[in-house]
Amino acid sequence: MKLSDLIHSPNKSPLLRRFAAYLDPKSDAELDSMARQSSAVTRKHFGKTIRLFAPLYLSNECINNCNYCGFSRDNAILRVTLDVDSVVKEARHLAREGFRNLLLVAGEHPKFVSNGYLERCVRALVPEIPSLALEVAPMEAADYATLTAAGAEGLIVYQETYDREAYAEMHTAGPKKDYDWRLACPERAYEGGFRRIGIGALFGLAEWRKEAIALASHLDYLLRTCWRAQFTVSLPRLRPCAGSFAPRHPLPDREFIQLVCALRICFPQVGIVLSTREPAALRDAMLPLGITTMSAGSHTEPGGYTGQGREDLHLTVRGKAVQPVNPAVDSKATEQFEIADDRSPAEVAAVLRSRGFDAVWKDWDRAILAP
Repeated sequence: MKLSDLIHSPNKSPLLRRFAAYLDPKSDAELDSMARQSSAVTRKHFGKTIRLFAPLYLSNECINNCNYCGFSRDNAILRVTLDVDSVVKEARHLAREGFRNLLLVAGEHPKFVSNGYLERCVRALVPEIPSLALEVAPMEAADYATLTAAGAEGLIVYQETYDREAYAEMHTAGPKKDYDWRLACPERAYEGGFRRIGIGALFGLAEWRKEAIALASHLDYLLRTCWRAQFTVSLPRLRPCAGSFAPRHPLPDREFIQLVCALRICFPQVGIVLSTREPAALRDAMLPLGITTMSAGSHTEPGGYTGQGREDLHLTVRGKAVQPVNPAVDSKATEQFEIADDRSPAEVAAVLRSRGFDAVWKDWDRAILAP
């Protein structure tokens, strides 16, 4: 049976049937009960700790046309790919903010993010940043092995939507059109040696309950198949971006909280990530309910932290670069999406402490594996 058929099979395991039941409409009293159970499960397996990370965008060049993404090929936006020295400067800024855990993000364009570029970025950062993860175009297992050998230890890949028809409608050009190639990416990452793997769905593209059940099915499969890796789940909701795509199937806050609780109860040892896509008040309210990892002080454009790369900015129109722009007028690359929580890392850490949580800036070092 193909992986996609397995994920969408109506013959679900008892665990997945239980998960689906938790997503049924709930009264306030039932949701309160789920929240209490979720909080207790989280404390049992994770204590009162929140792992903090920051995204570091390397490039917003992209060969794919994705209707919902600010980096989509056909969007007329300001683009740049940072050189390795600029990447290091961005990372050092984040290290001064406290981060020891960075997620390197790049649009999917082989012309710009190729020929060893990612490996050079990783090798340049390894001496200063203990934990490096990647969110980049899907690759072959052998290519992933090169990156883990260089020092990357985590990989994030979202299916975006598990609804095959919605996927085909949203992805109209580029290699990302291949649903099954992307779906098998976490297994190739595992084969390539990544010890930490994150999956997720972009909520707003398809009906949220069906999306969540498919995501849980994929997670359940990976936990049994790639059992040596640690897994995290992200539940990003669509945010405003270039192109002005509107969510087709919004996920309201109440049901968003319900989904987080259902995941925590049914997958007690899986990390759950909450990004700055969500507003500060909601992020603070959700702290006890199952969240284990949060971003803080995020920028979603290359050079967003220190202004690196502004001299190389150029405008693209329908995937073709036109003249360079004036950095005095157009001072930064276009962001992938607008963030909702713009608090500084220090402010987020202070809120965690005030709520009785420990902000974990570092939980991994390659010396752990040293002979």
